[in-house]
Amino acid sequence: MGSIYKQLLLGSMAILPYTYAVAQDGKADSTKKQNLQEVTVKKRRAATQISMLDPLKKELISQRELLKAACCNLSESFETTPSVDVAFTDAVTGYKQIQMLGLAGPYTLITRENIPDTRGLASITGLTFTPGTFIEGMQLSKGTGSVVNGYESVAGQINVEWRKPFEEKEEKLHLNLYQSSQGRSEGNVVYRNQINEGLSTNVFLHGKGFWVKQDMNGDGFLDQPLDRTFVGANRWFYFAPNGLEIQGGVKGAYSSNVGGQTNYERGGEQIIGKPWGFELNTERVEAWAKIGKMFKKPGTSMGLQLAGVYHNQDALYGSTNYSGVQRSMYANLIYQTILGNTNHVMKGGLSNLIDDYDETFRMTPYKRTEIVPGAFAEYSYTHSDKFNLVAGLRGDYHNIFGAFATPRLHVRYAPLKKSVFRASVGRAQRTANIFAENMGYMASNRSFMVLGDAGSPNPYGMNPEVAWNTGVNFTQKFTADYRDGAVSVDYYYTHFQNQVVVDVEEPRSVRFYNLNGVSFANALQVQADYELIHNLDLRLAYRWYDVKTTYGTTLKERPLVAAHRAFANIGYETRNKWKFDYTVQWISSKRLPMLHDHATNSFLAETYSPSFWQMNAQISKSWNEKLEVYVGGENLTNFMMHHPVLGAEHPYANGFDASMAWGPIMGANYYVGLRYKLR
Repeated sequence: MGSIYKQLLLGSMAILPYTYAVAQDGKADSTKKQNLQEVTVKKRRAATQISMLDPLKKELISQRELLKAACCNLSESFETTPSVDVAFTDAVTGYKQIQMLGLAGPYTLITRENIPDTRGLASITGLTFTPGTFIEGMQLSKGTGSVVNGYESVAGQINVEWRKPFEEKEEKLHLNLYQSSQGRSEGNVVYRNQINEGLSTNVFLHGKGFWVKQDMNGDGFLDQPLDRTFVGANRWFYFAPNGLEIQGGVKGAYSSNVGGQTNYERGGEQIIGKPWGFELNTERVEAWAKIGKMFKKPGTSMGLQLAGVYHNQDALYGSTNYSGVQRSMYANLIYQTILGNTNHVMKGGLSNLIDDYDETFRMTPYKRTEIVPGAFAEYSYTHSDKFNLVAGLRGDYHNIFGAFATPRLHVRYAPLKKSVFRASVGRAQRTANIFAENMGYMASNRSFMVLGDAGSPNPYGMNPEVAWNTGVNFTQKFTADYRDGAVSVDYYYTHFQNQVVVDVEEPRSVRFYNLNGVSFANALQVQADYELIHNLDLRLAYRWYDVKTTYGTTLKERPLVAAHRAFANIGYETRNKWKFDYTVQWISSKRLPMLHDHATNSFLAETYSPSFWQMNAQISKSWNEKLEVYVGGENLTNFMMHHPVLGAEHPYANGFDASMAWGPIMGANYYVGLRYKLR
C-alpha cells in the first residue's frame, strides 16, 4: 500500500512546499535549495459522522466515539448512540440485548467487515465476544441494506471494523485494563506487526471476570452471575503488487457463567428446597478469509468472502436445560465493474449459506440444516453530486422454504450541498431461532409452548419471518460561528407479512406461533449535533416508537419496549488532553403483560413500568500519547428495579419470573481503567 493511500486512509494531508533561497540581489536562486519542515494540515472530525454521499444513511461511529464510555464489549458500545437501545434480557444472566427501530437485536444484521458475525444461536450471547478494544469503528445503517450482504437484515445493519495492522496510525501495542466497583475485572491486548510493505498481522487477546457476588436489591439473587470469559484472535493481511489482496483470520472464545440465588454453587441439585441456579458455558470458534483482485480495467474487481463458525452453548436455568450447537459455512463471490463510466456501477455475484443446528430444550431435540444458495445483482447510478440510487435484487433457494426474491431500493437527492434527502424500501427474510433468541424467558417457570405445524418440515413448524421496511430521512449540515453542526430526521416503517410471535400475555407460559393478524413498527428519530465552542460537542436526540403485534386476536403494544426516549451527550476536550463526557437519557414507561402473584395466587393486571432517568459520565487524561487513565460512572442516578425477580422466595413454584426486566438490575457502577500505547 502506497504512502498516498495511507494518508487518505488516515484522513490527513501532508503538504510539501517547493522551497528556494533568495539571492542577495533579491532574485530567486533555484540552485540554493533548503529543506523546510513538513507542514501537516488537520481538520477535526466529529466522533460520529453521517455520510452525505451514500444513498444509504450511514452513521460512521469512530473509535473516539467508542472511547467516550468504557465500551467493554459490543453490547455496551452504544451508550452515546441514540439510534440503538440497550436493555437487559432478564434479571439473572446479566446479558444485554440491543434494539433498533423498536425491534429486538436478531432483526439487525451484525457483520464484521461485511462478513456475517453475530447471528443464529449467538444472537444474544455473541455480542459479548467482540471486546470494545478490538474495534476501530462501526458503520450503522437503518432499514434493509445492500443485497450484497444477504437477505436477513430487517431493522438495519451494524458493520464492525477491527483494528488494522497495516495502518500507520495504529500503535504497535495497545493495552487496556479495567476494574469496576461491581467486581468486573478486564484486560485487553492488541499487538500489530508490519512485517513488510505487503504483509502484516494482528493479535487480539481479551480476558474478563466477574468475581464479586452482588445483590443490591436484596432479593436473594445475584444481580450479575460470576463470569470467566476469554477471547483470542489472529489475522493476517497480504497486499501483492499485482492487485491481489488476501486476508485470513481465526478467533476463539470461551465463557463460563454461574448465577441465580446467592448460595447456589456450580453443579448443585436443582429441586424444591435447594438453591435455584443459572449456568451457561459457551465455546465458539470462527475462521474467515477474504480474497480480492483488482483488474486493469478501471473500477473492476472481484472478491471472495469465506467464513466458518462453530458455536456450542449449554445452559441451565433451574430445572430447565437448554443446549445448542451451530455449525455454519458462508461464501460470497462479488464481481464489480463500471458500465461506460463511473456514473454506472454494477455488482453481481453468488452466495451460499449453510446452517446446521442441533438443539435440545427440556429434553426435546430440535435439529435442522438450512442450505441457501443465491445470486444477486446491484446497480448504482450517480448523476452529478445531487442524485444517486442503488437498486438491488437477489434470488435465493432455501432447501426448506423454497425460492424467494429480495428486492431493495435506495435513493438519495441533495438539492443543496449540505442538504440530503434519502428514501429506501426493501424486503427481508429470516429464520427465527426461538430458543436462543428468547433465552431470557427461561429465567422463569413459564411453560414453553411451540404452536407450529407439527407435520411441517419447517424449523419448529414455523414459517420464515418476512418483513418490508420503508424509510425516509433528511440530513442538514450547517456551519454557525465557524463551527460545524448537523440535524437529521429519520422515519422508518416495518411491516411484517409473517412473524414468529413470542406471546407472554398469559402469565404462566411463553407461546410461539405464526402471525395471524398485523404486526408493525413505526420509528421516528430527531437528532442534532453541534460544536458549541471549540472542542465542546453537544448531541441531542429524541426518538418515538409505535410497535404493535397481534397476540391471539388482539393487537397490542409489544411488551418491554419504551415508546419515548430523550437523549443528551456533551463532550469536551482540553488542549492538555483532558476529556470529559456526560450522557443523560430519559426512558419512558414500558407495557408489562399480565403477571402471576405468588403471594395471593392471583393474576396482576396488565400495567406500565415507571419512566426513569439514567446518567453516565467519564473523565480521562492522556500523557505523551502513551498512557491514558480514565475514571467513570454508569447509572449515576442509582435507579434500579427493586423487585426484578417475581416470586424470588419460591423459585420452583408458579409465578417465579425473572424475565420481565424493564430497567436497570444494578445500581450505580464506578470504574477506573488505563490504556497504554507503544508505537
